Parts: sequence; structure tokens; C-alpha cells
Amino acid sequence: MSAIQANNLTLSYGKKPVFSHLDMTIPEGQITVFIGSNGCGKSTLLRSLARLLKPQEGSIVLDGADIAKLSTKEVARRLAILPQGPIAPEGLTVQQLVKQGRYPYQSFLQQWSLEDERMVKKAMEATHIEELADRSVDSLSGGQRQRAWIAMTLAQNTSTILLDEPTTYLDMTHQIEILDLLFDLNEQENRTVVMVLHDINLACRYAHHIVAVKDGRIYAQGAPETIVNEGLIRDVFDMECQVTADPLFGTPLCIPHGKGRKLT
Repeated sequence: MSAIQANNLTLSYGKKPVFSHLDMTIPEGQITVFIGSNGCGKSTLLRSLARLLKPQEGSIVLDGADIAKLSTKEVARRLAILPQGPIAPEGLTVQQLVKQGRYPYQSFLQQWSLEDERMVKKAMEATHIEELADRSVDSLSGGQRQRAWIAMTLAQNTSTILLDEPTTYLDMTHQIEILDLLFDLNEQENRTVVMVLHDINLACRYAHHIVAVKDGRIYAQGAPETIVNEGLIRDVFDMECQVTADPLFGTPLCIPHGKGRKLT
């Protein structure tokens, strides 16, 4: 089954075409990662899946429904997106930011509830930001701020989560912490997770499904152990490398060629 399907999708910024007549399926209940060189269109594709960028042609189908025909709140109850470099209003506290994730469930008749409170608390605990609740978002470090935004996304409690470079600004420890969190959401709650990642090795470790993007088209898609090899890295990233098995997980591990000290 598919959580999201792109049919004959054509996308552009202004008069510049980015993708033409693209077909793609995002597997339901799996982790999918978009990889590719800078400027290849990964973020554009992710934004289109969330209806943040209107296609010139084609359609996006979310859980069997044309996303263009759904209301904004209905989309937000099914799908959450964390874009790259989000900006919070000045003075907004971390808790206030995370509460924004419950907006799709609010209405004139349905005000703030115990369930809203529970989901906000759960999201803040999962991202370890409880002690930052009363801090303003703009006073946080880059890593703290990123975790706060991810908490807001989790509070939305959707079956599908889209994240554009969610490990940006995070040190290695917190990168693994966030990716482990997303992995657990997938494993334990069957959430569909779609991410853009720059780290190919982490993409291979966490993804069930990888979509490699090059020059406005999908170069390859499938399980990392099936599609990631020296030829793909050379063609997609213009880089020579050796691909071996990760000694801990057995997933593809890319060792780039280049200069460096050689121990003798």
C-alpha cells in the first residue's frame, strides 16, 4: 500500500521547471529518505507532497484521496511537515510553539482538551525539551530549536510525517537521538516517515526506502541495500567512493575517495 502517491507530477518555480511528469510511490508505514546533491529538487518534491507547492500538472494522492480536494485542516490531521529553517514569531515560548501542533484539532466547538494537553506533553518528553518549556524559541541554540520544532510536528499526531533535513544544526549525539525517535515512531506506531537527509550513511541505516533524485528526475528508488552502490554515488553525487557493509547494521556504508592522512 502507499501513503502518498505522485501521478504525472510537473513542478516548477516561476518559469523554471524542476520535475516533469514524475510518478512516485511512498510506501505506507515505512521510512523513506530523499537523497541527492544540493539543488536537485529534494525539498521541492517534499513541499509538493504536503501541498505547500501547487503542481502545474498531475496530482498528489494522500491515503487514497486527492490532496488538492481536502480541506487544509483535513490535510493537517493526516500529514505533518517540518520545513527547512522554520522561523517562530518573536517571543514565542517552546511550549506555545509545541501547542501550535494541535491547531488542526481546534474549532469553535472543540476547544483545548485534555487530549491536546497529553499530546503536547508526550511530544516534549519524546524530544527531551520539558525543561525548555518557558524559554523563548529565539533564545535557544540551533539544536534545541530544532528539537522544539520536531516536538510541534509530533504533537500534530499524524500518521504521516515529512521532515526536510531534521538533523540540521544537531551534533552527532542529537542527530542519532532524533533519528532513533523517528525510527521508534515508525516501528511502534507504524507512522510513515519521509525525510530529506544529506548524510548518505544515516539515510541507508534508517530508511526502508530511498529515493535518489538527480536533474529533476528520480534516478533510482528502492531499498538501500538494493540500489546504493558506487555507480549510484558517482552518478548522483559526482563522487568516487567505496561502498561496503556497515559493521554494526549491515546496511550500505559509503567511504568517499579524496585526500586525507593515511596511517602506515
